[in-house]
Amino acid sequence: MKSAKSAPSSAGKQSNAKPEMHPRNPHNLGYDFAALADNYAPLKDHLAPNPLGKLTIDFSQPTAVKALNAGLLKHYYQVQHWDIPEGFLCPAVPGRADYIHYIADLLALDNNGNIPEGKQIRGLDIGTGANLIYPIVASQSYGWSMLGSEINRASYSSANLIADANPNLRQLVKVRHQKKAKAIFSGIIKEDEAFDFSLCNPPFHVSADAALAGSQKKNKNLARHSHKRRGKDSTAKNQSSLNFGGQHNELWCEGGEFEFVRSMIKESVEFKKQVTWFTTLLSKKENVAPLLLLAKKLGASECKTINMAQGAKASRFIAWRF
Repeated sequence: MKSAKSAPSSAGKQSNAKPEMHPRNPHNLGYDFAALADNYAPLKDHLAPNPLGKLTIDFSQPTAVKALNAGLLKHYYQVQHWDIPEGFLCPAVPGRADYIHYIADLLALDNNGNIPEGKQIRGLDIGTGANLIYPIVASQSYGWSMLGSEINRASYSSANLIADANPNLRQLVKVRHQKKAKAIFSGIIKEDEAFDFSLCNPPFHVSADAALAGSQKKNKNLARHSHKRRGKDSTAKNQSSLNFGGQHNELWCEGGEFEFVRSMIKESVEFKKQVTWFTTLLSKKENVAPLLLLAKKLGASECKTINMAQGAKASRFIAWRF
């Protein structure tokens, strides 16, 4: 297991530095594309110098982003075999890692300020996706045992394949298929199981149209950046191929993240003796107060808001326990 506490050795060569990230996040100094490509050869096909002469990739190209993710997972987390089906969400690893390191700090509060490590610490990732990013980072950073739940059959199969294909994941990471359409913990947590924490990156959008509009806006911004870096003709040529993926359950649900997390909090009452800390990301700041108020009304003994930042983007997750 490679410790997440160690900083990249070639920090001086890195670009896109994100010093606002968690200090234990190995990605907080940006990407060392040359080192990543040396360790993961397929990434080399996507590297090109930016106007300042530093190596980078075209982030508007899904194949390049996927290669970068595979390179990061191999370089930092010793994952030799990682792939996702076309059209599925390909998340940025650094931001996902931040969530894990802040959860480690949360667990340290009950351990005399020391971060608990080892397989005796158990975590549950609600909606792990086809990519399995959170269980990978958590297991390889701290040696925790991780269970990922997934309702989408194709995502479940992909995540399960990743866990089985890598010996360093096989003993620490398991995936279960959620067969109950409206359930979150029910059907996943067995009667005799206990978890130190749960985590979740809930669907953000309220509808398919909203999800599409959000993706188009993101793609337009990336295309604009690509236009400046590569020239008008090249950008126009690739405009139609912009696609960061994401299935229905990954991007939207009825009522958006508020209703999803509201349901999660209500259901968490049934599992209050089996999960120490319930946590979930919230993309909208205005959702924090009403959702934590609901948790308190339902008997939560402690509620927290943990703020995070990745570059110019502010994010947060809430945590509650009974």
